[in-house]
Amino acid sequence: MTTVADVIAGALARHGVGTILGQSNPTELMLAAERIGIRQILYRTENAGGAMADGFARISGRTGVVAAQNGPAATLLVAPMGEALKASIPMLVLVQEVPAAHRDRNAFQEMDHVALFAGVSKWTRRIDDPARAEDAVDHAFTVANSGRPGPVVLLVPRDVLGLPAVPARFPRTADLGAFPLDRPRPDAAEVTRAARLLAQARSPLVVAGGGVHGSGAVAELAALQETAHLPVVTTNMGKGAVDESGPLSLGVAANVTGERGPAHFHLDLISGADVVLLVGTRTNENGTEGWTLTSPDATYIHIDVDPLEVGRNYESVRLLGDARAALRDLTAALAETDLGTRAATSAELKATIAAGRRRHIEAVTPLLESGGTPIAPERLFAELGRLLDPEDIVVTDASYSSFWVASHLRARQGQRFLMPRGLAGLGWGLPLALGAKIAAPGRRVIAVVGDGGFAHVWSEVETAVREDLPVTVVVLDNSLLGAQRHAENAKFGETTTGIEFAPVDHAAIASAVGAAGIAVDHPDAVAPALRKALDSGRVTVLDVVVDPDAYPPVRAFDAFADRLNAPLRRTGARTAT
Repeated sequence: MTTVADVIAGALARHGVGTILGQSNPTELMLAAERIGIRQILYRTENAGGAMADGFARISGRTGVVAAQNGPAATLLVAPMGEALKASIPMLVLVQEVPAAHRDRNAFQEMDHVALFAGVSKWTRRIDDPARAEDAVDHAFTVANSGRPGPVVLLVPRDVLGLPAVPARFPRTADLGAFPLDRPRPDAAEVTRAARLLAQARSPLVVAGGGVHGSGAVAELAALQETAHLPVVTTNMGKGAVDESGPLSLGVAANVTGERGPAHFHLDLISGADVVLLVGTRTNENGTEGWTLTSPDATYIHIDVDPLEVGRNYESVRLLGDARAALRDLTAALAETDLGTRAATSAELKATIAAGRRRHIEAVTPLLESGGTPIAPERLFAELGRLLDPEDIVVTDASYSSFWVASHLRARQGQRFLMPRGLAGLGWGLPLALGAKIAAPGRRVIAVVGDGGFAHVWSEVETAVREDLPVTVVVLDNSLLGAQRHAENAKFGETTTGIEFAPVDHAAIASAVGAAGIAVDHPDAVAPALRKALDSGRVTVLDVVVDPDAYPPVRAFDAFADRLNAPLRRTGARTAT
């Protein structure tokens, strides 16, 4: 007998689903999925499973699927769904539901899942009618992948899964699993207006966000940049949208424009722009340094598929549509416009950018070459950068690990850097990397995480070993919450006692579950350890002891450099240092 579970599993396969992140529930559905060749990857915690689905989607361009039991298991999916919602990443969440006859009777682990997911899901539905099961799956993928992508939820009651399937009157054959599902184009008259503004500007600027990657618009952005001689700066999530070694690239600005940041030496260009083109960015606080990077006197043009984001923080010429389609239209319009002003200023602009890069290298070279211990993070990333290939995927946790990568690894065009900057929660670096590895098993994946964030998900190293997902994990080991310490000292001149933790042997943790663990405590050992890990084909954890006083080029910290490393407050027998 064909059951509802069989129908749902078949629909998932039709939409290109080859992997479900799960923990065996909903059991009848998982059995049906495995019978037709869909692989279940067993996560150790639901929040990590959700982050794996997120990482998979970011790299594959297809919807990540994660499943969980009802009740407490479902609650642990809220955080990764919140990240996916904010970061515009499609995710299908399959949650077991109690049988209809047991609802509202305090059944085992019964919860109001609709209310639970209200703030983090684009769409939540329960499958109650066997005749509509396939419709529900198609609707879920349509909502997840259309407009601004995001997470959706299908609630699947245990009793319904075992019911006989009811053939649909209208067949469904489409694969709706990739995103963006549609590519709407902006209004042609507004495109012409935007092209004229950019062509005639005194000093235009492009700000590229994560939407460029989500739309697959890297080549289109490069064409726009070349056609109109436009300088491009990116947000954290937009890193890799342009080649950061290109003559018109300013690198990542966002919140890493402090005195040692690459974009610090281009701040005059950024703040002096009179026409600013925003592409695929929600203009959030961290991405704009608290909305201070660009001028309130500038004219703004905003490309985005979400009408609520266009003009949210900067009144803009509205180019509402898919980033790839909009950039193609805008480039075509610019090609039909007089670009004499842009061409005439191009050489001087490139010289200015090159001069800024030279000043940056002069400022950071002592740290890039540091032989001191504990290891300077700048030295670590200098060594890592020399070993990376353009096809390598670099994943970070939130907090300092993302700031270090954004400011100290140079991106090639289209290279992928996954940073959980939607909600920026700790603990998502490793599972994001595992999701990326599932999506791209032939590419090297490097996760850079702090020891604070890594502690949230140590258990998933066992997942990586068991499921043969050979990622390299670089743990920035300073035995404290570095960003929290520096933020508290900057604001208050002191810290609470909730900053420091006891030393942990992360290499031993890796070895305990069958991974390779390498302890690194001297800068000369960094490159050999990285090379060994990247060439090994094994899950490897590098426990790199870094300077606890080091901090990335966070602009907000510049004014408080004299007190960022004030002594920690400690309790009990521990004394201040």
